[in-house]
Amino acid sequence: MKKIGQIISEEWKDLKLLLRSIPSLTITFFVLSVVCANLMANKELVNYKYVALDCGFVFSWIMFLCMDVICKRWGAKASIKVSLMALFVNLLVCGSFAVLAKAPGMWGEFYTEENPAVNTALNNTFGGAWYVVLGSGLAFTISSIVNALLNHSIGKAMKSDGFFAFAVRSYVSTIIAQFVDNFVFATTVSKIFFGWTWTQVLVCSAIGAICELLCEVLFSGFGYRVVKNWEEENVGSEYIKSK
Repeated sequence: MKKIGQIISEEWKDLKLLLRSIPSLTITFFVLSVVCANLMANKELVNYKYVALDCGFVFSWIMFLCMDVICKRWGAKASIKVSLMALFVNLLVCGSFAVLAKAPGMWGEFYTEENPAVNTALNNTFGGAWYVVLGSGLAFTISSIVNALLNHSIGKAMKSDGFFAFAVRSYVSTIIAQFVDNFVFATTVSKIFFGWTWTQVLVCSAIGAICELLCEVLFSGFGYRVVKNWEEENVGSEYIKSK
């Protein structure tokens, strides 16, 4: 049996090769979308009865489109690894924001009205709450694994490899994984700390998943063209050949 140290070493080498194989712009968009979605989740976009969307929704579909194209080209394991790396970067950013929010000094916006409440509000927003960071991290971890495994499984079951197959594997995996993401977050954060009912949790999770899916549908053609260009240009073939 392999020792833990040997397994970690092999996985680290595999991750380094994977990150060298995936175009840097894709990694950049992926990581930024995770960080931005987490930050903008602090501001509500829609809040009406059972319909609740935060501004993080504008970025969350980008995360899943990035996962879908990575999974299509490099497989489910690669998609999960990059997702966990993006989550790790996001946690570092959240930690940095939390520390800097405690630093003395005023935000630039304070000098517009010189209202201390503005400074406090910005510190609280960027500093974040531990349960929100924990809930979003847990939700993203579970949903990224669900998305990758579903996407890969559906892709293997499809007989064709054209846009229809890409769309089916992407749309099905996305709406299910997005529902899981919303459900886990709403259960661990909104229900426990904000007093949501189970009806609110389920309905808001479903509506959020549908809205996020519609955004990905609009750009799935672009995602498919990106993947096809990678295949035609043999991008990342070193990692694929190593499997």
